[in-house]
Amino acid sequence: MTDQRILLTTAGSEEEARTIARHLVDSRMAACVNIVPGVTSIYRWLGEVEESTEWLLIVKTTVTAFGHVCQAIAELHSYELPECICLTIEDGSPAYLKWLAESVSSAESP
Repeated sequence: MTDQRILLTTAGSEEEARTIARHLVDSRMAACVNIVPGVTSIYRWLGEVEESTEWLLIVKTTVTAFGHVCQAIAELHSYELPECICLTIEDGSPAYLKWLAESVSSAESP
């Protein structure tokens, strides 16, 4: 197991997805953010089943930066309750994992 993480969140528009992604990478809280357009989400919200088109953000970060990333998403997001889910990266290319860790290193100390 590594200390690198994949964080998942969604955005309600392409502009919002790009704003969040750019902020996370510019501020070195994430090494990379993939934006997957046109995700259909069906979910329960306030007692009703809702359906919407969203943009999925796949954020590559570290366990130490995870809290900062979630906080930034909450501050930048239009949703009342934005998704912020963390998945462990069990293993990967050593060179890629090294690059990931180096890319977010300055974000780990607020």
